[in-house]
Amino acid sequence: MRVDVTLVAGGQYPDAVAELLRDLPEWFGIEQSVLDYVEAARTLPTIAAVREGEVVGICLVRRHTAMTAEIELLAVRRDLHRSGVGRLIIERVEADARANGVKLLEVKTFGPSGVSPEYERTRAFYEAIGFLALEERTDIWGPENPCLISVKPLM
Repeated sequence: MRVDVTLVAGGQYPDAVAELLRDLPEWFGIEQSVLDYVEAARTLPTIAAVREGEVVGICLVRRHTAMTAEIELLAVRRDLHRSGVGRLIIERVEADARANGVKLLEVKTFGPSGVSPEYERTRAFYEAIGFLALEERTDIWGPENPCLISVKPLM
């Protein structure tokens, strides 16, 4: 199933972030993390996927250096998973990043040493769109939440 959405850059959507994340507790079940993402959504560059006036997917991007940026958050409404919305959002993020001189895009996800069918799907998604697993660390989110850092060259 392919879904038609309009991609919108430049707005801030903290309420939409809160709604999307609270509907995805398997991925975003830590309340403080949800609150942190909502706060970040007030200022970070954002790409929103809008369908019939509703934000159905969102990506927050954090610029680290002149050449690197990180996907801080990617969330798509549950009933639209596997519909191409996430891929469209990331394609736009990559295009905008390239246009702004970014050479390396990073994303952090729950690592493979932890058990999570949901994050197995997440890691498979990022791998399918060209991200390369760089390293897994337990000093970022703690030993109970292994962090996989993946990167994608944009050159």
